[in-house]
Amino acid sequence: MSTLTKDVLVEMIRDKVGYPVKEAKEILEIILEEIKLRLEDGKDVKISGFGKWTVKEKRARPGRNPHTGEKIEISARRVVTFHPSDKMRDQVNRNQSND
Repeated sequence: MSTLTKDVLVEMIRDKVGYPVKEAKEILEIILEEIKLRLEDGKDVKISGFGKWTVKEKRARPGRNPHTGEKIEISARRVVTFHPSDKMRDQVNRNQSND
């Protein structure tokens, strides 16, 4: 199984829609950049039938270095989570059971 990369997506857009590679790449970059900008602003991104990305705030908390056992402070940060839509989850599970 190969990894789905930006280059593969560009080729798919080119093949399925007939756009030249340069235009297909620009379209993909615009979409990805818009998603990134929304997430940077702390906004959710929802694509119907696909899923939803959400930014969550994590508080600072105590932790431990797994190599040395030393106690450390894990700093506060934001994390992005993805939740697939019910439709996506059902489709993935349906395809899994066919293997």
